[in-house]
Amino acid sequence: MSHELVKWLHILSSTVLFGTGIGTAFHLFVTWRRGSAEAFATAARHTVLADWLFTLPAGIFQPLSGLWLAHLLGWDFTESWLVATYGLYVLALACWLPVVAIQIKVARLATDSVAAGQPVPGAAHRLMWVWFALGWPAFVALSVVFWLMVTKPTLW
Repeated sequence: MSHELVKWLHILSSTVLFGTGIGTAFHLFVTWRRGSAEAFATAARHTVLADWLFTLPAGIFQPLSGLWLAHLLGWDFTESWLVATYGLYVLALACWLPVVAIQIKVARLATDSVAAGQPVPGAAHRLMWVWFALGWPAFVALSVVFWLMVTKPTLW
């Protein structure tokens, strides 16, 4: 397979990963803050579904296609900008894994509260603040990865 095709697939999957992350995060955050338990339950369930359908496959494909592309282009896997991307990607993953668990939990809590005719419990709101806090380092890390991929600077 040509490096142009692998590069295109790598860019496409990074767009899916980043775009789905921002889109679902925005939608879930705004819906949560509006206060409708039913809308929040639906948004949380849809966010979990989007993570399984889009974020997870793109997140798996990203490092594989990146390493494949680096191999095809003859880059040294220990170049400083590549090593930095590895660390930043692991940081984003370390934030995303608990975020997914939180999304599953709040979807269940919100869905149960709607079924019971009750407001979303305080535990869901506390989890959402943790979710919100974990989103920022992942967003910044992946933004820096984009910059590194474009500029390929020598960092050390």
